[in-house]
Amino acid sequence: SAAARRRWTLCCSLAVSLLALLLVTTTTSALCAAQSWTPQRSGTMAWLHSVFFIDENRGWAVGGKGALLKTDDGGRTWQTQRRPTDDSLRDVFFVDADTGWLVCERSIYLLRTIEEPRSYLLRTTDGGATWTRVHITADDTNTLLARIVFAGRMNGWAFGEEAALYATRDGGATWTRQRVPTRHLLLGGSFLDASRGWLVGANATVLQTSDGGATWTGGSLNLPGTRFNAVAFVDARRGWIVGAGGIVLHTMDSGRTWRLQPSPVETELFDVKFVSSDEGWAVGAGGVVIHTTDGGARWTAQPSGTTHPLERVSFAGRARGWAVGFGGTIVSYGPALLPAAPQIKTGARRQEPEDRMKAAPGFIGF
Repeated sequence: SAAARRRWTLCCSLAVSLLALLLVTTTTSALCAAQSWTPQRSGTMAWLHSVFFIDENRGWAVGGKGALLKTDDGGRTWQTQRRPTDDSLRDVFFVDADTGWLVCERSIYLLRTIEEPRSYLLRTTDGGATWTRVHITADDTNTLLARIVFAGRMNGWAFGEEAALYATRDGGATWTRQRVPTRHLLLGGSFLDASRGWLVGANATVLQTSDGGATWTGGSLNLPGTRFNAVAFVDARRGWIVGAGGIVLHTMDSGRTWRLQPSPVETELFDVKFVSSDEGWAVGAGGVVIHTTDGGARWTAQPSGTTHPLERVSFAGRARGWAVGFGGTIVSYGPALLPAAPQIKTGARRQEPEDRMKAAPGFIGF
């Protein structure tokens, strides 16, 4: 009858809709489960010291003896660029697709005169087609710079050995030295805007500014001899520090007090990035990668696909990341492509390694 045919047609439509919903749900779950770190071919054996991605496709990696790599497809292919210098490239930072900076370190054995600076910057305004040398250390020819960080196009800071810190307010046209209340090596920096920023370094050094560096406060935390390598803030209150011995510290009051978070590793952590207020990553020696999705209450070790030290990590959004290190190592985080299959198949859940959690004492002050 007509009524029976209508019921049959309705049942078929519902079955097709449920099957489509199941397929979408299963595919989404499989994609999430397939998120992992995998090696990429860099085409070089140079020690890569830093990586920076402008977006999910365009990125740069730099390293020893002027090694300069570029990708336009998320790292599926890396192109070796003409070396702008034979000196070591310690760091890379791009403020947009055209304007970028490199921190360069000259070997002491290659200096021609005692007046020649050990460190200098290279700047591009044409997406890396050409690079111009910028000297910012003035008479401090022995100063070694380690990192460069910008907050927007105009405000930037470069820092390194013996508390050397230089700042620009005009997009790098001029640089001035800023005074800080320490003499220790500065290794990591995080700036929210032109005013608010934090620096960390050797001997548990933590510095903070709220006026763009006109004044800096802080000093060394009560963890003598501990090397802090990197710092990341997601807003004016919440930040994280990583360093020697797998240490992870967290603040919820702009850095006035810091609390140790349980870390699953004891190897040195070199860099940390947070992609949201809850989710963050840190990388370090031995190819270590650790991950949190709850603000650091729980960190878990993740397979990285390498045992080489990973020096820097960069993320473009929450789902795509890259880390670089020794021997031309580049590993990429992202969704793996699912193989074609005639049947619906639920992705297997990956087991986490058992955590070796450290005791977390109370707040640590200066």
